[in-house]
Amino acid sequence: DVIVTIRSRSRHVRLRTPPVEAVADLLQRRDGVDPAMALYAARAAQSHVGLARRLARDEQARIRRRDVIAMATKIQGVGDAIGAAADLAQIADEESSASGAERDAAERARLMEILAADPTARTQPPHIRSQLAALEREQKMRATRYGRDVVDRALVDLTSVYRDALVLRLGSDVDLVNPDAIEKVRALGGVFTPEQLLAAMDAINEARDRINANVPPLLALEAMALQLRVPRDLGV
Repeated sequence: DVIVTIRSRSRHVRLRTPPVEAVADLLQRRDGVDPAMALYAARAAQSHVGLARRLARDEQARIRRRDVIAMATKIQGVGDAIGAAADLAQIADEESSASGAERDAAERARLMEILAADPTARTQPPHIRSQLAALEREQKMRATRYGRDVVDRALVDLTSVYRDALVLRLGSDVDLVNPDAIEKVRALGGVFTPEQLLAAMDAINEARDRINANVPPLLALEAMALQLRVPRDLGV
């Protein structure tokens, strides 16, 4: 009876990805973003509003994304693959640290205030130390989750390069995600068959699945990068 009642009071809500133009328009109206930047951010974020806003407002985020995109044409040998994996892991660590440092310090200060603890004391009473230790564990877990999210976003960006190369190879009438990196996209499409481009995308998605299953990110990224090697220097 309960299930029937719940179903009778439910309704279908159809959700769809908003068009790039709609996201760009939102960034212009709500955040005052320049039209060209808004369109770039909306396209690069694949219509994800939060990511588009971040790309539009944060130059470092745009630089990191360009670095990730460039990896697709730089991985030739085993050493390049290992290096690219390490770079991706480092990008995640740096962004996670930069994002969490200020918030972690504010949370610690707030907890010390609530507990009426002396922040200048060399040692704290046991009950305060236990509370601080619990906070630090929570912050560490949050940083780990955030770092994995950063890696996942980077892999989505990397996938988009191979997706664009496949679009060009097949002559599909679909907008590119990375028109600003068209030379790299064409270079990849020139050395990989459509089947190889699909295999590369599968390798990236497999790495995402492994990381979500708690495989250490660096190991998953190394295994992925070894499958993304290009046959020669593409010169882009």
